[in-house]
Amino acid sequence: MQDVRVATAQFEARDGDKAYNLGVIEKLAAAAASQGAQLVCFHECSISGYTFLETLSREQLTLLAEPVPGPSVAALQAIAGRLGVILAAGLVEVDGDRLYNCHVVVDGTQLLAKHRKIHEFISDHVDCGDRYTVFDALGVRFGILTCYDNNLPENGRMTAMLGAEVILAPHVTGCLPSPMPGRGIVAPEVWNNRDRDPVRCRQEFDGPKGRGWLMRWLPTRAWENGVYIVYANPIGVEGGTIKPGGSMILDPFGEVVAECRQLADEVVVATLVPEKLELASGASYIRARRPELYQSMTAPNPHLQPNKRPEVYWKKHRS
Repeated sequence: MQDVRVATAQFEARDGDKAYNLGVIEKLAAAAASQGAQLVCFHECSISGYTFLETLSREQLTLLAEPVPGPSVAALQAIAGRLGVILAAGLVEVDGDRLYNCHVVVDGTQLLAKHRKIHEFISDHVDCGDRYTVFDALGVRFGILTCYDNNLPENGRMTAMLGAEVILAPHVTGCLPSPMPGRGIVAPEVWNNRDRDPVRCRQEFDGPKGRGWLMRWLPTRAWENGVYIVYANPIGVEGGTIKPGGSMILDPFGEVVAECRQLADEVVVATLVPEKLELASGASYIRARRPELYQSMTAPNPHLQPNKRPEVYWKKHRS
């Protein structure tokens, strides 16, 4: 790995409004490029919108979906070319009769990578991906894991074992019902009143509904694998829910090196350096593995029914 300037963004996307969302992506990417960013990461389905997909029929999803590459990828590539950066953003992909939650990475001339979310649950019409994604750019090996993909330690470990030094982690998460104490939704009026009462909004976003929950596990993914993580999440209204933003970049020690803190669209930039990869413990943990002891990891669990689509509490209990 060599030094690289990477950015992560948060913004309030509009459901199904690809032109608007691409316009915001260009604006934030331009701001990042002005600070020397070479790659800018946006959240899950940032081009199409995400949570509202659960309300769409298969026919409606198919109308929203695009091939990859396709029109939105071409538009993203044109933005990347104008700004001289690499962009990572998400959309719904159609491939034959299958639909996927797809995160694409482009520069001004080509599609560098695409990742189909491995653990998809937003709609029964959207299929789960079946492979890990790594790619080389800017003298760095990147990996991609989308939202819930990051919750399973095995996915971060496998991506690191494929050589990833930086994992792009686009999300749409936070502020949803949960049995965990302190978690739950943020009332729309809290977000709508953010300019008059920013303290209350920030308390909601920073507590266990948002950042507090995230910081229980996301730094661990960076630390246990010795990788940088570039986390991107929307802020504000998203598919009828309120999202807390908080896009951030974590180093291989699990420390936050840059973080979006505004109650608005924002982008932050950090320099990722190879020395931290060399000093962090994650690589030694991978070398210390005892694969001969792990056979049961891939065997069916007699006490649990296998389910690649996560059992998500908020979908079962949301009105």
